[in-house]
Amino acid sequence: MIETRPWGTYEILLEDDNCKVKKIIVNPGQKLSLQSHEKRNELWSIIEGEGEITLNEEISPVSKGMIYYIPATTIHRIENVGNKPLVFIEIQTGEYFGEDDIKRYEDIYGRI
Repeated sequence: MIETRPWGTYEILLEDDNCKVKKIIVNPGQKLSLQSHEKRNELWSIIEGEGEITLNEEISPVSKGMIYYIPATTIHRIENVGNKPLVFIEIQTGEYFGEDDIKRYEDIYGRI
């Protein structure tokens, strides 16, 4: 099942007691909220497109083939700065994978 968000879509590829795996597509010019999680770590593998990732205070370019580990409590966001979809695989590990484990600090779509 594909879930639509203001920035694009995600699809859950795997979900069990140990992990959750999503394919996330961020549309051109869009970005996820600046957020953190208390109960999960994330691993992002960029498979298509280009963008910028924020990890705490640091902003870095991202492109196909790059991988980022985001420990729990790290403030993070990804933005599509290109003109094609930015696609990445997100692997969540930890003790809880619910969508309500998102603390938003900034969101251009008014979801704070």
